[in-house]
Amino acid sequence: MKKKINILLIAVLSIFSLNLSAKVTFQNAKDIKQRVVPGAVSDKILSYYDVIKGPQNSIVNISTTKKVYINNQLYNLYRNPFFRDFFGQNFNGRMPKKLERRSYALGSGVIVTSNGYIVTNNHVVANADTIKVSIHGIDKPFDAKVVGTDPKTDIAVIKIDAKNLTPIKFGNSDNLKVGDIVFAIGDPFGVGKSVTQGIISALNKNKVGINQYENFIQTDASINPGNSGGALVDSRGALIGINSAIITRSGGNNGIGFAIPSNMVKKIALALINQGKIVRGYLGVSISDLNSGLKSLYKHKNGAFVLSTQKDEPAYKAGIKRGDLIIKINNQTIKDANDLKNMIGSMKPNEVIKVTVERENGKVKTLKVKLAQMPGSTTVASNSNVVIKGLKLTDLTQQVRYTYQIPKDTKGVLVLDVKDNSQADKMGFRRGDIIVQVNSSLVKNLNQYENAVRKSKKGIIYVQRGDFVLPLVYKNK
Repeated sequence: MKKKINILLIAVLSIFSLNLSAKVTFQNAKDIKQRVVPGAVSDKILSYYDVIKGPQNSIVNISTTKKVYINNQLYNLYRNPFFRDFFGQNFNGRMPKKLERRSYALGSGVIVTSNGYIVTNNHVVANADTIKVSIHGIDKPFDAKVVGTDPKTDIAVIKIDAKNLTPIKFGNSDNLKVGDIVFAIGDPFGVGKSVTQGIISALNKNKVGINQYENFIQTDASINPGNSGGALVDSRGALIGINSAIITRSGGNNGIGFAIPSNMVKKIALALINQGKIVRGYLGVSISDLNSGLKSLYKHKNGAFVLSTQKDEPAYKAGIKRGDLIIKINNQTIKDANDLKNMIGSMKPNEVIKVTVERENGKVKTLKVKLAQMPGSTTVASNSNVVIKGLKLTDLTQQVRYTYQIPKDTKGVLVLDVKDNSQADKMGFRRGDIIVQVNSSLVKNLNQYENAVRKSKKGIIYVQRGDFVLPLVYKNK
């Protein structure tokens, strides 16, 4: 009897399994065995030579040099203002010299005009003492000068004294699709021009942590050291991006490279060439992406969530509130916080825009906002902060305060960097100092600082360093 029950049970399970399998189906592709050579016939070779020979003529090699000073504790002690004040200025004549060496770097650039304007990455030419540009077919390298830089997008424009060069043609990066064939052209390792081929792996990549404004093209075309600042071109040979960075653990290429889209490059480069600076629009909001919990509270599942608005800034004046979800700018959908940041950053101060928000009650409202100028958004060429040579300064924006943990009640201008052996270095400036006053004038922003220093040929600049305020004497030439 037991044996019959087991047999019956197996039979029932078998029927149940058959019923389940009868409900599952898979779609089969057509069985094809024939093979063909893509886009070619038996008496021709498949090649992209004609595609890349044009843009190759627009690629240059960029070599830079700069002095790098080795950390010398004795020198640092002697330059300390407290030490000099305690022992007297007689020590100046016996101050030890800095230990220095010369650093060399290589990169690539793209000719964008026939009279010598070249686009590259900011990190290729940043803080360089000399910049040399080599062009294929011309024996002698050119001396280059920096026209303008925008560290927030890692774009720079340099200029050489040359004519009848071959400028590259710009493609429209808004029309790109994942899977498009692309070519990365540059001068990796300084061994001469080279081309690598791949596809677009992804678009609109942000939160990579490389630049402040990110909207990268991701590609598996090899981008090696020295390719930075080179061209990413499409299958026609049109420029669609400037190669910028790779993600790697070993230092080699792992097939994850990033390029700055050509439309962003064009806009930044033209502004640097024509106006000599970058000025960005400013909304005055602190924003974040929607998390899963917030999404459950709003009808729209994409947008930029407003954490706070800055008092008396454009968003505040227009009535945008904490808890609003910004879903559109001028009828263009906002996907996330980074999308809003990039869009507002591409607009001009005083531009009137329409901001559509969804409120916590589910109501959708459209507000008119007149943008202001982003504090510290002006990026001038190599003669920036000319009043004191060697200083790199920025306004105390909300983001700068957050990044460097500077209290809200602190007013002044932050010293981001001090170039070694410069006028500022010899005066005693240090990275992290906050310029709070020039002579009798309080300083709240860059314009006030520069105007105050220019008023007199000599005077005192007061800097806040930690809990102390130090006087630094300056003399304008």
